[in-house]
Amino acid sequence: MRTVDPTGRTAGQYARATVMRLRMRTLVVLGALAVATALLGRTFGLHDLRFLASEIALLISMFVISHFVLPLMERRDRGATGEEQVGGLLEGLAGSGWHVIHDVTLGHGNVDHILIGPAGVFTVETKSHPGPVRVGRLHGRALSQAQAQRKAIERVTGASVEPLIVFSRAWVDRPLTRRKGVRVVPARMLLGYLTRQRAKLSLEEMEKVDRRLQAALSDHQQKRRRGPVRPRLLA
Repeated sequence: MRTVDPTGRTAGQYARATVMRLRMRTLVVLGALAVATALLGRTFGLHDLRFLASEIALLISMFVISHFVLPLMERRDRGATGEEQVGGLLEGLAGSGWHVIHDVTLGHGNVDHILIGPAGVFTVETKSHPGPVRVGRLHGRALSQAQAQRKAIERVTGASVEPLIVFSRAWVDRPLTRRKGVRVVPARMLLGYLTRQRAKLSLEEMEKVDRRLQAALSDHQQKRRRGPVRPRLLA
């Protein structure tokens, strides 16, 4: 089987890029407001209403960033780190007949990891909550997300897919339990769970699934490069 997917993405690449964009935009906004405030103060004086308004806007922006943007960046950064950690664990399966693809998008959301191996096809949605996690109270949005990922990959590959939610840091009260068709796994038990599964796919079946997934990824990548098709106007 091939070991490199056509997108060439690494674990957590999308999440990490999102964090970097958010940080850059935050710095640009703060920098622009600081420069504007300094220029207004220098041009019109420190008691001018325009300078005072700019100073108030800068203070409000700093408040919003500290109370909303920084916590958001922290959560996104933690999520990227969790994906990278789980991706590193999964890479350990690559030499055992498994194919691991990270950070997959087919136009409808992002799948953190896809596994194709003797035990079948799996999607992995990584969660980085510090926990503890009660499986019985796992909110429906996370389960729906995992189920949507399963359906998307099943449509592409024609194979049965098992969706996994993997918690990179949290303590899970009932590890390996299935809830609404989604198995909840702490990261420390992930490789053990996968490697203990009985073989379900032959090498030929694995290669067939792999080819279909590779084709879908390549097709989506080409569509993104071409951009949206604009309708031609009739003369």
